[in-house]
Amino acid sequence: MKRVIVSVACLFLFIACKQEKKETSEVTVEEVDVVENDWEVLFDGSSLDQWKEFKTDGVSNAWKIEGDALVYTPPAEGEESTNHDLVTRKEYTNFVLSLDWKISEAGNSGVFWGVSEDEKFGTGYQTGPEIQILDNEKHPDAKAGTTHQAGALYDMVSPAKDVTNPVGDWNTMVITVDHNAHIGSVILNGTVMVTFPVENKQWDAMVAKSKFAGWDGFGKYTTGKIGLQDHGNIVAFRNIKIKQL
Repeated sequence: MKRVIVSVACLFLFIACKQEKKETSEVTVEEVDVVENDWEVLFDGSSLDQWKEFKTDGVSNAWKIEGDALVYTPPAEGEESTNHDLVTRKEYTNFVLSLDWKISEAGNSGVFWGVSEDEKFGTGYQTGPEIQILDNEKHPDAKAGTTHQAGALYDMVSPAKDVTNPVGDWNTMVITVDHNAHIGSVILNGTVMVTFPVENKQWDAMVAKSKFAGWDGFGKYTTGKIGLQDHGNIVAFRNIKIKQL
């Protein structure tokens, strides 16, 4: 039996942030026992059967298995410029997602949920809210505001603090999305980074104050695919698993 941290109750408090006028929230979390068999393995280093690229039926050479890791390397200049966001073949609604990530120097990537592959959307970013993956030391996004730093609910909720490991080292992230309880949370390297409302008036108000205000479909798909972002930088993932709530 393994222990993971999931959100169980919440009280959302909206306050003004001095750096950016973004919404924040507080949530009570506790540890609960989870049977290991409850987890569905999405990637363990053996195959990419659970994945495909956005709006295609396969995976290009941009994504490769190296040892126990799934590594994205952007195509060389002059090669195909197609977006290579990776998405799960299955859709999920309420879940706990656990994975390890490692970003390249000055790199940027992210993890989406609620991704739609409707024909009118060109990337996972257009519909899927993103938990940021970033080199906080050298990527300019880290200077653009705390809601763009690693562990943030991108452009909406800032991480509690910077707990990222040095570039080249692995980080462990656990994302919980529970539409029944209207709760979301992110734990990075054992620290609760952000908590946020899900699919309610508080969520709508938060989106309305972000860069996503007015985006058709953004954050609207309660059930959707998990996505790994192609942001044009080398990024690696391993030990990807999901537990449906």
